[in-house]
Amino acid sequence: MASSYLPQLRDDSLLKDRAFVDGEWVTDRSGKTFVVTDPVTDETIGTCPDFDSQDTEKAIEAAAVAFKHFRKTTARHRSELLRKWHQLVLENAEDLANLITWENGKPLADARGEVKYASDFILWFSEEAPRTYGSTIPASVGGRRVLTIKEPVGVCGLITPWNFPAAMITRKAAPAIAAGCTVVVKAPGETPLTSLALAELAKRAGIPSGVFNVITTLEHTPDVGKMLCAHPKVQKISFTGSTAVGKLLMKQSADSLKKLSMELGGNSPFIVFDDADLDAAVEGALASKFRSSGQTCVCTNRIYVQSPVYQSFAERFIERVKQYQVGPGFDPTTTHGPLIHSRAVEKVESHVRDAEVKGARIALGGSPLTENVKSGNFYQLTVLLDATKDMRISNEETFGPVAALFQFETEQEVINLANDSQVGLAGYFFSRDIARCWRVAEAMEVGMVGINTGK
Repeated sequence: MASSYLPQLRDDSLLKDRAFVDGEWVTDRSGKTFVVTDPVTDETIGTCPDFDSQDTEKAIEAAAVAFKHFRKTTARHRSELLRKWHQLVLENAEDLANLITWENGKPLADARGEVKYASDFILWFSEEAPRTYGSTIPASVGGRRVLTIKEPVGVCGLITPWNFPAAMITRKAAPAIAAGCTVVVKAPGETPLTSLALAELAKRAGIPSGVFNVITTLEHTPDVGKMLCAHPKVQKISFTGSTAVGKLLMKQSADSLKKLSMELGGNSPFIVFDDADLDAAVEGALASKFRSSGQTCVCTNRIYVQSPVYQSFAERFIERVKQYQVGPGFDPTTTHGPLIHSRAVEKVESHVRDAEVKGARIALGGSPLTENVKSGNFYQLTVLLDATKDMRISNEETFGPVAALFQFETEQEVINLANDSQVGLAGYFFSRDIARCWRVAEAMEVGMVGINTGK
């Protein structure tokens, strides 16, 4: 594996081209592989095994065998294993960041931040492991005692996305291991190298064979997902990804009544009221909209600005976006990298063109970036004005660097607009009126509310 601009890894042994099952680096049974590409250039980085359902079943069986022993370990022992893993992630942070930037495309500074974010999940759950307390409950019958204890659920199938290839794995695997569960991670086909590097560090930390397994696939992704959902020895599925795929996995898990944790697509509203600190609101909107070039599920998709401050907000917002630089992640002047692949660019372009046809004004950007780039995966940071609710960008998750500004008049109007969505992952608003903050936060039909913050 080579690249003309990838900094040399300090530890080349972190760069893996095999899956990790039962403590061993393995290929799939057919010997087939898939290509991992650099989104900056579309050049091949390397290959990984293309696991099918039978290969996946072997990983599940290994995790099931390991669970019989691992579930009996003490919480303190599991805490110590996670601490060692956390420390190794920190010691190899620069190599992990380089891998993230290489296969995902995000700027190196952002990748470094993700590695810290990923390590913090391991640290947090290492501290939670010894605190899996039960409870005592007053009995309704004299002479009886009622108490609860917590038990590990079993083998967990973890299906992770490409936009945070390190953090989304540690966020799922660390709590499972802390509880005494074993896991089979289905690495994202676009960014498997980071997943495999984490597996190598887990092995070095002493996490036992079969406890942490990482499988890779591209062509067989639907079959692998179905195997994880249908296999009777998998007790829980955790998935981060699109709503459509989440619905499918839920259906496939129904017959075996698996426990499910789903973090699905978003269409997050971001509201700026006329009493807001506009400079703070601009910074919050920038952070919420353009993080990872707009490729996160909690990115704002709809920016609603109250009419008295609409023009002022728009002008300040546009001037700040102009200061950003789109380019290769390893270029120190780059603030925003490419989209993950050409299909993502096509979706963003379709949303922009639809908005334009329906009356939106393109204030900045508005087309794929073609100058001084080596692939078709770049899109200009874009600002659309005068967006309306009939546009696709109002009703579908864009997952790209397009900020659409909508104008509104009243508080009730914008609450209705914000809640007019089939999904409700996150929402944000800016106001200096404490009574309004409580009213709006409680009225928004979303799982997470950011008040005077875009993060």
